[in-house]
Formats: sequence, structure tokens, C-alpha cells
Amino acid sequence: MVTGTAEEFGMCSKRLGRIRPAMEALIEQRKFFGGVILVARHGEVLLHEAVGYRDQENKVPIEKDAVFSIFSMTKSFTGILTLNAIEAGQFALTTKVSEIIPEFSGGVREDITFYHLLTHTSGLPMTFTPIPGMYIDKLDEVIDAICKKVHSAALPGAEASYAPTVAHALMGEAVRRTDPLKRSFRQIMEETIIKPLGLKDTSVGLRADLRARHIKPQWLFDKGALQHLGHSDLGPDGAFEEEDAEMPWVGIASTVSDIFRFTEMLRRGGEYDGARILSPVTVERTRIDETPGMINQLYGRNAIARGWEPMPAYLSIGFSLRGDAICHHQFGTFTSPQTFGQHGQGSMLYWIDPKRDVTFVCLSHGVMIEGDNVERFQKLSDMAITSVI
Repeated sequence: MVTGTAEEFGMCSKRLGRIRPAMEALIEQRKFFGGVILVARHGEVLLHEAVGYRDQENKVPIEKDAVFSIFSMTKSFTGILTLNAIEAGQFALTTKVSEIIPEFSGGVREDITFYHLLTHTSGLPMTFTPIPGMYIDKLDEVIDAICKKVHSAALPGAEASYAPTVAHALMGEAVRRTDPLKRSFRQIMEETIIKPLGLKDTSVGLRADLRARHIKPQWLFDKGALQHLGHSDLGPDGAFEEEDAEMPWVGIASTVSDIFRFTEMLRRGGEYDGARILSPVTVERTRIDETPGMINQLYGRNAIARGWEPMPAYLSIGFSLRGDAICHHQFGTFTSPQTFGQHGQGSMLYWIDPKRDVTFVCLSHGVMIEGDNVERFQKLSDMAITSVI
């Protein structure tokens, strides 16, 4: 729900009004099928629209309360849960992962710390599945496969290699193992973040009551051997439909309205609606670039393939940052250097610009090839931030 007029909060309604037609043009070109977008300033929602379709062929419109599998945006939730555990003294940024998960020993990997995991500098390989063809919806099975099969590709701290799976699986397991109440990962997430923030349409796994509004992931390119298999054998991406799935790296389902509440907690320094999730001290630390001079190995390769200059990694403890280089970037080219946020594969994005106090959330249907997605979100992000007057 839009809670104010743009001009009341220092944004131009005419400029914000250009965002919807821009999205519609891309949908008409079949770049993606549809999406829900929200722009806020000073915590006031100034744009919240559903654009396009949940079923493009039959022209079934997408709804504002559509439920999406948010892919790697899940990593933000797990990262915050990990930082919350660190604040509680369960372990530290400098703790070696192998101290908490002894099976994760042997070779260089046993020197990896939680700081390395949070900043994607662990040196672990960029693998989506620890064992090709395995089910990924049960956290204990994924951890067992990681400990048996996944070893370092580089020294910890030597490079920034975005970890699609392994880092956040390990963090989720570490939070579970050190939990004083001996709860499951799902219970910890629900009781620490989801319920306190009032995220009524957010779940670890696809909760039964959300299923009717859920939009099944659909790829707009040939993803080859990449699969997300669940034990119910619901298809190549069936893990996203498993109610009991625990996948700390990609397994949360949510809506734009709920993601906005989550970003409000971050924008306000770790608290929202009376729920304190993190200390402002921790949130402030997450604004620092921990990877100066590094290139993101995964997205750098994508950039080179498109003839772009690879963008700097710009990774903090738990988030991506905008940084100050003029380069292809999902956060746009005009947001401030400390703008922080998280993406989800080819379809999801949120960012918060702390200098201009602007929040952007967009969850979309139709997973785009990453380069096209970067160009799409760069355009929409620039349109949003330059609506500030």
C-alpha cells in the first residue's frame, strides 16, 4: 500500500511513474513475464505496483501479494541469522567453521572462518550442488555432502568467489548446532526473524497456505544441468515446492511487502516495529567493503563474456555494496557507494541507499540470463534513485 505522496517525501511522482512503462516495455519484449516493485523513502512506500503476468500466455495478471521463491535473497536472511548468533556469543567472525562443524576438516578448508563465509572469500568452489543430481531440500544431507566432497579451490581470503550454496549452508548449520535451545534451522529463522518482524507471507520452504499464490520458477534460458531437486520428486526445480525444505542459501518464499519489512529493519539499524534483530554496531559494520581490489570471480566471468569491464566485488559481511566505480551494476549507477542489498538469481533484488534513504524491492517472474538481468535492474534502479528531488 502506498502510504504517502512522492513529493511529501522528496521524490518526484512523475519520475516514479516512468518505472511501470519501462517494466511493461521489457515484458512486451518477453525479457521477463511480470513482477512486483516497491520504492520507498524515509520508510514511506511511494510506489508499489504489480506489472505484467503470472501466466503470460493466458494473460493472467500478477498480484501484489504474489509469493516468490526468492533464490539467493535467502542469503540475506541466513547472513542476518548468523550475525545475530555472533552477537549472542555462539561463535565469532574469527571462529573457524571446522570448530563448529568438525566434519568440515582437512586441508586448507579447515582454516575458513565465518568472516570468510560472510564475505564470499572462503576459497570454496562456485558449486550449486555438492553432488550432481542429489536432493538439496534436507540441510543435514547437504552438509554431509559438503563435508565429504567439497574442498577449497583457493586460499581463504585470497579472492572473492560468490558461493551459490556452500557458505550459507554451513552458516545455517552452525547456527543450528550452537543454538542453546537445540531448535531446527527453520524454527530458529521463524522465531528470530520471521515472526518478530511480522513477515506473515514468508516461510522456510513453501508453507501450505502460500502455495496458491506461489509463482513457480521458470527459466528464460537453457540452464543446462542445474537442478534443484527435492525428495518429493516434483521436477527439476521441485525443491522450491517442498514445504519442509531447509535450504539456507535459496529456500525462502516471500512477498514484496514482507521483503520491505525486512529491509526496514536494516534501514533502521537492526530494529523494526519493536523487534531488535541486530545491534546498530553490527549493521554499521556491514557497510564496509571487505574485498578492496578484488573482482567477483563468478560475475566477473559473466561480465567478460559480454565484453564488459568486470565490476569490483564490493562485498561486506553479509551484503553486496554499490561501491563507487561506474560499471554495470544491479544497484544502478547513481546510488551512493554504501548502498547495500542482495539479489536472487536473474529475478530478485532489493537495495537500500542510506545516504538518500531510499529503498528498492523488486521480485519478478521469469529468471533472466544474468547479464540481461543486470541491465534490467540497473535501468530500474537508476530510474528509482533519480526520482529523488
